[in-house]
Amino acid sequence: MTDATPSSTPSNTEASPSQPDAATTGSNKNTAPKKRMSPRARFILRALGGLVLLIVAAWVLYYQFRGKYLESTNDAFVQADSVTVSSKVTGYVDQVLVADNQIVKAGQPLVRIDARDYSAQAAQAKAQIDAASASEEAANAQLAEQQAAIAQAKAQLASADEDARFATAEVERYTPLAASGAETRERLTTLRNQQAQARSAVAARRAALDAAQLRVRSLQAQVRQAQAQGETAKAQYDAASVNLGYTEIRAAVDGRIGDKQVRVGQFVSPGTRMMTVVPTRFYVSANFKETQIGIMRIGQPAIIKVDALPGVEFHGHVESLSPGTGAQFSLLPPQNATGNFTKIVQRVPVRVAVDATPEETRAFVAGLSVTVEVNTIAAKDELRALRERNSESNATRKEPQ
Repeated sequence: MTDATPSSTPSNTEASPSQPDAATTGSNKNTAPKKRMSPRARFILRALGGLVLLIVAAWVLYYQFRGKYLESTNDAFVQADSVTVSSKVTGYVDQVLVADNQIVKAGQPLVRIDARDYSAQAAQAKAQIDAASASEEAANAQLAEQQAAIAQAKAQLASADEDARFATAEVERYTPLAASGAETRERLTTLRNQQAQARSAVAARRAALDAAQLRVRSLQAQVRQAQAQGETAKAQYDAASVNLGYTEIRAAVDGRIGDKQVRVGQFVSPGTRMMTVVPTRFYVSANFKETQIGIMRIGQPAIIKVDALPGVEFHGHVESLSPGTGAQFSLLPPQNATGNFTKIVQRVPVRVAVDATPEETRAFVAGLSVTVEVNTIAAKDELRALRERNSESNATRKEPQ
């Protein structure tokens, strides 16, 4: 037994090497040193933080002094003042001289209509002009002849008057002689007959002169009638010539042919749409919100980005602002006087000119979507002055009377 006791004590008090003491383990955890961030990491973190703050500050400054004055919209489209080509006369199309999408110059022939009817009308009017001119010449010749006849009639009347005066004088001279018996009664009777014949001749000559003068007035009327017929024929000839010119339809502007609908042999009448000429000079129609146009003014610079040309920017300027919103010029303008009302932000069409040559905008097509950004910073002083005046006005109204 003396050997068993000592041997059993160590077995009970000796700790197993695989099981560490709990107190020792807890003490090691509490006293272990913390892992510190390296100076390089701290520098990088601080640099990133400073960079973020710098970016935020730069953005705030940019927005405050420039960004808030930039108004942009993607509700914008490329536009052109297209010209619709239509007929002004009736007829069958004889020739179509252009193809789809062809580039044309102003004055270039596009379509020819059969001109035979209008050529015949012009020739007929020209013949009527010649006939009226001939009638006028004939009437003038007759008038000149009648003037000579009037002169002759006046001379004959003067001669008859002289004969009548002589016959009257003879009668007056022989009457007392016949009464005293110095001359016979037969002689006095003969003289009286001659006096009566002379007076009849005077009346006849005077009637002939009056008839000749009436004939002159008639011939003068014929001359005026011939002149009027000539003017009418000339007007008809001018109208026929104009219509003859309308049979050849020409381009009004430089551009490109689009929407060509006319065909050879087609019957057209005035107003028939044949094709459209899209000019090479484009502009942008941008619909800005009503909250964006407060200080938008004509001439302010703009940047235009075309969706069809990514990465390309075009410069332009505000050319004009519409006098009304798009809704006001719609076919059925909204009426908000009755019923429930829901406020909708209105848009105002703004025309933006593209400051580029036709060569630079050759890829433009009417209707393309674009994004427009207008710089209104030039009007910031105007906005500030407006606010100051408004504040002063409000302060004046609030002062007690």
